[in-house]
Amino acid sequence: MPSAPNQLHDAHALVIEGNLQSRSILVSQLRELGVGTVVQCSRVAEARRKLEMQRFDVVICEQTFERESGSGQDLLDDLRRNQLLPFHTVFVMLTAEASYARVAEAAESALDAYLLKPHTGARLADRIVQARMRKQSLQDIFSAIDAQEFERAAGLCQARFESRESYWLYAARIGAELLLRGGRFDEAQTLYQAVIEAKTLPWARLGVARAQLEGGQPAKAVTTLESLIRDDDAYADAYDVMGRAQFELGNLQSALSTYQMATRLTPSSISRLLKHGMLAYYSGERAEGVEMLDRATRLGLDSKMFDAQALVLLAFARLDNNDSRGLQRTVEQLTRLRDRSHQPARPHRLLAVVESVLALQQQQTSRAVEDVRRVADSILSPDFDFESACNLLAIMGRLAARSLPINDASGVVDALALRFCTSRAMTELLACAANGAADYADRIRAGHAQILRVTQDAMTHSLKGDPQTTVQQLLEVGERTCNAKLIESAHQVLQRYSERMSGFPVLNERVEALRALFRTNAPITRLGEHTTGQVPPGGVSLPTGFRPPQPTEGLLDTLQPV
Repeated sequence: MPSAPNQLHDAHALVIEGNLQSRSILVSQLRELGVGTVVQCSRVAEARRKLEMQRFDVVICEQTFERESGSGQDLLDDLRRNQLLPFHTVFVMLTAEASYARVAEAAESALDAYLLKPHTGARLADRIVQARMRKQSLQDIFSAIDAQEFERAAGLCQARFESRESYWLYAARIGAELLLRGGRFDEAQTLYQAVIEAKTLPWARLGVARAQLEGGQPAKAVTTLESLIRDDDAYADAYDVMGRAQFELGNLQSALSTYQMATRLTPSSISRLLKHGMLAYYSGERAEGVEMLDRATRLGLDSKMFDAQALVLLAFARLDNNDSRGLQRTVEQLTRLRDRSHQPARPHRLLAVVESVLALQQQQTSRAVEDVRRVADSILSPDFDFESACNLLAIMGRLAARSLPINDASGVVDALALRFCTSRAMTELLACAANGAADYADRIRAGHAQILRVTQDAMTHSLKGDPQTTVQQLLEVGERTCNAKLIESAHQVLQRYSERMSGFPVLNERVEALRALFRTNAPITRLGEHTTGQVPPGGVSLPTGFRPPQPTEGLLDTLQPV
C-alpha cells in the first residue's frame, strides 16, 4: 500500500465509526499508512469532546450512525462553524452515494475530503494526500492571513482564480470570504458572481446572498436564496442565511419556519438547535422553544458551541411551570459554566439572572425586586446589552404578573425601548421578552415609533440642505437614549456631508466617542451564534490566525442595529 507523504508517522488520527468491524478496518488502514497515533471512538458526542480538547492531524468520520440522531455531517458542520478544526487537520467523511452531495459540500467548505463507500486503503490514502497537498498549495494565502495581511491574501486568491491555477475555486472561495468579512460586500459579490459564471456552485450562490445581506439588502438576499433553495432544498446553510434575512426584515414567523427546516435537516446540530429554540421562544412558541433548547442542552452543555442564554430561557420556562427541581438544576448548570469559563463576566451575569428567577420561585420577593432595581439602574451603561434588556423585561413581566411591579416600571420599559428599538425585529424581540405584561409590549412598540419619528424629523433638514442640523438632532437624542440607530445615522450623515459642515470637527469627535463607548459599529453576533470566531453559514473555515474584530459580548446585543 502506498505511503502518504508529509510525515504521517508523526501524525495523530481520530477514527469515528459506530460499527466495531468497520472501525477496526479503518484503524488498520491508517496504521498501514504509517500514521503514528490512532485514537478511536464510536459516538458523535464522544468525538466532539475529543476534538474540542485535542488536536488531530487526520479525522476519519462516518456520515451515518444507526443508534444516534446525530450524523457525521452535523459534527463537521458544528466544528467548522465554531472554528474548532485547525487548518492543518484533514477531515475525511465516509458517505454512501445517497448523501454524497451534502457531504461533498460540507467537506469542501472546510477544504477537506469525502470518500464514497465501499473504499480501499489506497483510496483513503489518496484522499488524505490530496487534502494535505491542497492545503500545502494554498499555504501562501493562509500564511498571509496568519500575518493579518488580509489585502495580500485576498490579492493572492484573486490572482489564482483569474489564472486558473491549481485549486482556483478554493482560492476564490477563500478570497470572497475575506472580502465579505472585511466589509467589502460589493467586491465579494462580484467575485462570487464570477465563480458562478465559471462554474455554478451552491456555495457561490449562497455567497451572493450573504454579500447582499451584509450590504443591507435583506429583501434581495431572500430572492437569491429562494432560487437556491428551489434548486437544492437540502442545503442547510442556505436556510441559516434565509432565516437571518427574514428575521432582519421583521418576519419572525417566516424565519422560525426556515430554522425549523434547518433543524430537520441536521437534527443534532447544537448551533441550529440553539437558533431554532431561541427564536421559537422569543416569538411566542414557548413549548417548541423549550423542546429545542432542552435538546441543545442535553447534547452540548459541555461543548464550546453551547450558549448559556439557553439555560436562562429554560429557567424562565421552569419558573412558569413551577418546576423547582428543574430550576435548581439550571442554577447548578450555569454555576458550572461560570466556574470553568476563562471569561466569566457573561456567565456571571446570566447566573445572576437565574438566581433572581430562583428567588422569585422560592417567594423571596424582596430579593428578586431588589435585583431588578439594581439592574434597572444600569440601563444606560455601555456594558448593558440587548440580551440584558430581554432578561430584565422577562423578570419584570413576571413580577408584574404577581402584582409585584418595581417603582417607575413604565419609565424603565420606556428607557429600554428608546435604547434598543433599532429595528422592527429588535422591537418585536423586546416585546416578546416582556411575557405576561401587555402594557410593557405596547410601550416598547411606542418607543420604536418614537425613534422612527426622531429619525424622520431629523432627516428632513438634510433634504432641505441643512445636514448639520440633522446630525445635531440625531446626536442630541442619541446621547440621551444611547440608541445605536441614531448614533450610526448621525455618523453616516456626517461622513456624507462632511465638506458642507462648518462644525464637522466637533460633531465628528462627539459621534466617534459615542460609537466607541457603545460599540455601535461592532461586528454582528446573531441569534444563537455567540461564539467568537464562528464561521458564518455558507462560509469557509479560515485558519486560527484570522482574527476579526471582536464582537460585543452577549447573544442578542449585536443584531443589525439599522
